[in-house]
Amino acid sequence: MITLQPGAVPLADWRAIYFGASAKLDASARPVIAASAAAVARILATGVPVYGINTGFGKLANVRIGDDDLAQLQRNIVLSHAAGTGAPSPRNIVRLMMALKLASLAQGASGVRTETVDLLEAMLAARLTPVVPCQGSVGASGDLAPLSHMTATLIGVGEIFVGEERLPAAEALRVAGLKPVELGPKEGLALLNGTQFSTANALAGLFEAERLYQAALVTGALATEAAKGSDTPFDPRIHTLRRHAGQIETADALRQLMAGSAIRASHLVDDARVQDPYCLRCQPQVMGAALDILRQAATTLETEANGVTDNPLIFPDTDEALSGGNFHAEPVAFAADIIALAVCEIGSLAERRIAMLVDPALSGLPAFLTPKPGLNSGFMIPQVTAAALVSENKQRAYPASVDSIPTSANQEDHVSMAAHGARRLLDMVANASAVIGIELLAAAQGIDFHAPLSSSPALDRVRHRLREVVAPLADDRYMHPDLEAANILVRSGDLAACAGLALPGVS
Repeated sequence: MITLQPGAVPLADWRAIYFGASAKLDASARPVIAASAAAVARILATGVPVYGINTGFGKLANVRIGDDDLAQLQRNIVLSHAAGTGAPSPRNIVRLMMALKLASLAQGASGVRTETVDLLEAMLAARLTPVVPCQGSVGASGDLAPLSHMTATLIGVGEIFVGEERLPAAEALRVAGLKPVELGPKEGLALLNGTQFSTANALAGLFEAERLYQAALVTGALATEAAKGSDTPFDPRIHTLRRHAGQIETADALRQLMAGSAIRASHLVDDARVQDPYCLRCQPQVMGAALDILRQAATTLETEANGVTDNPLIFPDTDEALSGGNFHAEPVAFAADIIALAVCEIGSLAERRIAMLVDPALSGLPAFLTPKPGLNSGFMIPQVTAAALVSENKQRAYPASVDSIPTSANQEDHVSMAAHGARRLLDMVANASAVIGIELLAAAQGIDFHAPLSSSPALDRVRHRLREVVAPLADDRYMHPDLEAANILVRSGDLAACAGLALPGVS
């Protein structure tokens, strides 16, 4: 169970929630929440028009709403804005979004009541996951449509996943012993305004990209061994001179992965090759740069996850409601774009290593890594599959943040497209993970040709783990199950765990 300290939740806690941990608010947040709701009541009593509390929304901000209609106003904004489309968002991302919203509301700047926050927290505890269509947000004014679908379930509208079952929201709440709330002034707007959908998707992409990076370190070292490549390019003296932290740590990890290799020792002296291809030699530079920008994205997203991003914001000490633009998700859009670049390059470099391994002129191994080339095609088409996936990721890596389209009758005239940028990341990681899985298979096959020489203890553990689920390729066989099994090892984090080393990460 993760206890959320509003405004100070570490990245590791958000990671744990994404991978399945439950979350609750620290008890100290309740008085802060109550004070914010009390400030809204005092502001209303003055009769002054305040955006979203007693006015319409967006272009309709100049329309004053009477006191008798304030509850209907908040209900209406939820119903009208729940206009998403597309497949339901992954449930772990929706739960992360709920936790992000919970931590934001608990900072006492949103004007919601404790009972509303309590229901959101209770839904998390009961694992009631709103059905949230994945499309419909432009990343400003916040993630309106996705968060509206989440909020609708609090008032008993929409649908909720309960286990594998998809139930009407009112029924799901009843089964869990919960009751819908009637939203008070400001509450509907506070719940559906913010960047939590984009941030949840970007964090998911970051956490999966971290696993991808670590798996690619392992397969990159395996491929270097298969090609009888040199570990000289990983010498720390080279990387200290350039000073990039990610490069230095990546080189150190590759060196540790190859430490104690009999294959490396076999060609340490009198190797006719002077330098390895870039895909081997420049791993610290490319992968290190990817690690550095993933860490930059992590810093941005951790800050965003701990921020308050709805509008207007309530300041109980002065009873002010200040309109601003914290809902604009440009920081998330930029972070998502650089994660996409890193994912694309990790896959691209791995594909080049696969291509090198299947080419006897470059690797010195049998053509397409098969003992009987010609009769068998071996790894010919897996390399083509890797090339297809890499090219697909190149197309997806185009920055989303440079796009914008005016909305709300030009009142909201510049938007971030953060949701688009963040949503693509899981698909990109899936593509790149499949590439890394193919490299795992190819590199292990290459190392098999060097028997009885063995690789390092760390890499041998990885190869033996693969051989538990995929046999060496002697003659051609139905390849798809092999690729799927290798991909599972990559996506699960098994490769880094089997290596038994503390590989670099984003935090």
